[in-house]
Amino acid sequence: MSHQVYIAIGSNLGNKKENYLEALARIAKLPKTRIIKESSVYESEPLGDSKEWYVNGVIEIETEFRPEMLLKKLKNIERAMGRKKVRKRWGARIIDLDILLYDTAVLNKKNLKIPHPEIQTRKFVLVPLSEIAPQVIHPLLQATISELLVTLKDDKRVSLFRS
Repeated sequence: MSHQVYIAIGSNLGNKKENYLEALARIAKLPKTRIIKESSVYESEPLGDSKEWYVNGVIEIETEFRPEMLLKKLKNIERAMGRKKVRKRWGARIIDLDILLYDTAVLNKKNLKIPHPEIQTRKFVLVPLSEIAPQVIHPLLQATISELLVTLKDDKRVSLFRS
């Protein structure tokens, strides 16, 4: 059975755009998985102590992987691309892949929370997500992604990436 999943992609180390595109290519090569939609690529102001701006975007995929196995596959991609274990919550990273939504599932496990617990607080997630899925309903908040973006109180800058 196929599942509809939204994944956030971010990078703020090295050639950020290249890292982003490599992650996309690796996700596209996962078995029983295909990319349905891709948002534009954005540049966003960093959170926390990091000085480097991020390249961000969101994709919609269709996959047969269950949530835990998909997370494992995404973590393998991060490791294969050179991501190290980050001690700081918002530390710099070569690649970051987060499952935002998985069908209408609600999961609250130690290593996997779906929907991602911070979707509604992050402009760098809501802007690209609303571009490709404005009418998708957040399963806990019962609001569309576009409604969440309109009521967002995040003043961090997010703009289209200019290479």
